[in-house]
Amino acid sequence: MRQAILDLEASRIREVANAGLGRDDVLPFWFGESDEVTPEFIRQAAIDSLQRGETFYAHNLGLPELREAVADYMSGLHPRIDAGRIAITSGGVNALMLAVQALVDAGDEVVAITPVWPNLTAQPAIMGARVRCVPLVPRGGEWTLDLDAVRAAVTPATRVLVVNAPNNPTGWTLSPDEQAALLAHCRATGTWILADEVYERLYFEPTPNGCAPSFLDLATPDDRLVVVHSFSKSFLMTGWRLGWLVLPPRMVDAVGKLIEFNTSCASVFTQRAGIVALRRTQEVTPRVVAHLRECRDTLVPLLQQVPGVRVAPARGGMYAFFQLQGHGDSPDSLVLAKRLVREAGLGLAPGSAFGPEGEGWLRWCFASRDPARLREGVARLRDWLAQQ
Repeated sequence: MRQAILDLEASRIREVANAGLGRDDVLPFWFGESDEVTPEFIRQAAIDSLQRGETFYAHNLGLPELREAVADYMSGLHPRIDAGRIAITSGGVNALMLAVQALVDAGDEVVAITPVWPNLTAQPAIMGARVRCVPLVPRGGEWTLDLDAVRAAVTPATRVLVVNAPNNPTGWTLSPDEQAALLAHCRATGTWILADEVYERLYFEPTPNGCAPSFLDLATPDDRLVVVHSFSKSFLMTGWRLGWLVLPPRMVDAVGKLIEFNTSCASVFTQRAGIVALRRTQEVTPRVVAHLRECRDTLVPLLQQVPGVRVAPARGGMYAFFQLQGHGDSPDSLVLAKRLVREAGLGLAPGSAFGPEGEGWLRWCFASRDPARLREGVARLRDWLAQQ
């Protein structure tokens, strides 16, 4: 077996979750998903498709109707995007892996802004790339970008810059000025940008289009830019495994071939559900965002009242990333997260799951259908800390 595969680290988030499986007394906030089920009309679209017998292969790049729907949806948020630039994938994870397979050779240099969801650094490593990390800088619980450090790290030898904004786990989001600076720098060095923008609609600051800043607002179709999206977060469809890529036109046919060799295509009935989700976006996403804002504004002030907690409200996403004074210097946040499961009945993700920059921090997914669960979680944390 390839050494790069043997060297992959198992998910520390799942390791914590496994420690709490079978325990009804644990409040689970470890995974990055809402506990709210997919809306009924989206589920019904998949059921109707199955009832029609749509159980066969589709085009590698996706149903034409879904590609058009994605293009229309994206064009309502950003400058016009042609359906010919859209590739439908079997989830956002699949989209990211396809992009890396298309762009990265063994030995290539990839730069990633961290802390970040671990797949984003593991996928280039699987391809044999050398991954360099440029850490965000925490200031008072809020994470910020050292733009000069990124520009110093990205050179003509850098094949791809990986950026996830809004960011999992920190909630950090690029400003338009920062995006413009990164795009200009990568144009000068000939570096591709792989932008994971799956949380763009889960954004809590006022903007003209109601979503986070996107590289698509600044780039031309021919720029070396690949943008990844997913139905998972904004449409409450994590288990459906449906996503898409926005590609430069010259990449589309090649990515279609890659899809053939990975998954052949996304399932038709899942794509039918995606079409309905996009057509009825206004019945889903604004409500999801409003509820997540309520959840954030419930959780973060309560955490800030807990002695020793350092946290700032996330601008986007669905996470509070916080540090416990007196525990933040612990060499192992995984141990701390397991203790919280075992001793407090509280399930959080260890910061070390997102890279060494996250060590000493904990991630709390606040996408809770009932905000009372968040209040109960903070009470458990406070009681546990009082016993230490």
